[in-house]
Amino acid sequence: MPSQSMGSQSSSGMSCGRGSSSGNPADQSEAAEPNQSSGSSSSGSSSRGRRTADRQQSDRQSAFEEDVDLAEVLAYLLRRGQVRVVHGHEATGLQLVQSYSDSDEDSDGAWDGRLGDRYNPPVDTQPDTQEVDRSEIRTQILLATASSSLKSRHSFTHMLTEREQGRCRGSSFSHGECSRIRTHFLPNYVSHKDTYLQKAFCGVYSEEGNMFLSACQDQNIRLYDTTRGRFHLQRTVKARDVGWSVLDVCFTPDARNLLYSSWSDYIHLCSIDGDSENHTALDLNPDERRFCVFSLAASTDGKEILGGANDGCLYVFDLEQNKRTLKIDAHEDDVNAVAFADSSSQLLFSGSDDALCKVWDRRTLREDRPQPVGQLAGHRDGITFIHSKGDARYLISNSKDQSIKLWDVRKFSPKEGLAASRLAVTQQNWDYRWQQVPQRALKKHKLTGDTSVMTYRGHGVLHTLIRCRFSPEFSTGQRFIYSGCSTGKIVIYDVLTGMVVSRLSGHDACVRDVSWHPYDDKIISSSWDGAVRMWEHRQTHPLEEERERERESHMGEEKR
Repeated sequence: MPSQSMGSQSSSGMSCGRGSSSGNPADQSEAAEPNQSSGSSSSGSSSRGRRTADRQQSDRQSAFEEDVDLAEVLAYLLRRGQVRVVHGHEATGLQLVQSYSDSDEDSDGAWDGRLGDRYNPPVDTQPDTQEVDRSEIRTQILLATASSSLKSRHSFTHMLTEREQGRCRGSSFSHGECSRIRTHFLPNYVSHKDTYLQKAFCGVYSEEGNMFLSACQDQNIRLYDTTRGRFHLQRTVKARDVGWSVLDVCFTPDARNLLYSSWSDYIHLCSIDGDSENHTALDLNPDERRFCVFSLAASTDGKEILGGANDGCLYVFDLEQNKRTLKIDAHEDDVNAVAFADSSSQLLFSGSDDALCKVWDRRTLREDRPQPVGQLAGHRDGITFIHSKGDARYLISNSKDQSIKLWDVRKFSPKEGLAASRLAVTQQNWDYRWQQVPQRALKKHKLTGDTSVMTYRGHGVLHTLIRCRFSPEFSTGQRFIYSGCSTGKIVIYDVLTGMVVSRLSGHDACVRDVSWHPYDDKIISSSWDGAVRMWEHRQTHPLEEERERERESHMGEEKR
């Protein structure tokens, strides 16, 4: 059986990275251990003995994890028919033979997204808020939610009392005060649900929130009517030229068309305005034989489509000229995520399996000199998704290092930061698609040159390119970051404190995508269990909440 790389650099199971390498974490270290002096040789000997014992215990733990992981991967490959056991002529009498197949696209579906059931993502109990406390985003959010501070004396009850006594600034609450009130009523129960026979990969609300797009591995793209709280299936579009699954989908700004991508040389444009469907294939003309666009974005004016691909390049397709106008050699590995920074569509963001986020100026982009405006380094592993706050200043990135980072694009990373992140990536020799997260991969200290404003931990990133986003400005003042999770949950963080404020449970496999209604308090989750769920807020009695906790605890014990 040919040897195969098990590194975590590959984003979808189809490539092992264009410049990626794996190293032995035991042979390299990110930072040397601090020297310790002792008052006596006996205490020094004792300290060295403890360190030796700790290292031996860590080595035994790592070896155990690797043995378990290899056994699980082998069992999976046997079940999938990707390898088979045959009688051999050597001493063992058995040999493993690889079965070559055209269906290797399905490798990203390992474990059907259920390995995370046995993974408890680490949580920062005391997040480091030093940078965010003095950042501009803190001021923005406090103003947007009419809060004088995080520990404002103006509680919800106090605000109601003030209004009853006629001491409001106007006859009713301001928009900021309404946003602050709504943060007390986050979605917490499933009001609508649809179930497919295969994995749901991505889903997104339209800009007005009156429609929702869902893409599934069954090659169908479903359009739902979500006006006035409804969740009604309005149309099903059969995607064309699909390799394995539709991987990304989005609306054009006028919501009259949808865009989708897959393992194909083309991005597809399909009209959804009216009864007819007109499919148009937008040829990106790539050089790679096996090509995939993992992430899509449409410019605000609807003239250009931005895509990030497995060849490490950014692609810009001009709809008016009906041709690819730019191919930028952007990253050393798969480009898993792209986004426009704001409504001007002049600044572009990209995130890659090389663990870097890059900022590009559309006005100065040249194929012969692909120079980013700046780079953001601090992640230890590949980036699965990025989302812009919409102000061309802040963005968030989700990563296989099991964290989300908040970035200020005015604070780019120095050369030592890029080098530290590159070294950390080369040390990742586990595969996030198949394996559980090894303890050695869960380091929390910042890398040298990490310029991120904040780091959020408490969700799992396994199996697939799990997505995270800022909550809407209108209803929440963008106070929250919310993310899918490999454990089948939706995890909501407070941007300013870094704390997990809510976990929504109900899916049986990883939640790959999440989308918050732009104006209402509703979240739709798309999961590999084949379910798409709409979550709303329901006022519950304390006794009901206690029963629900007991039910979840009982279900957790049964799984164990």
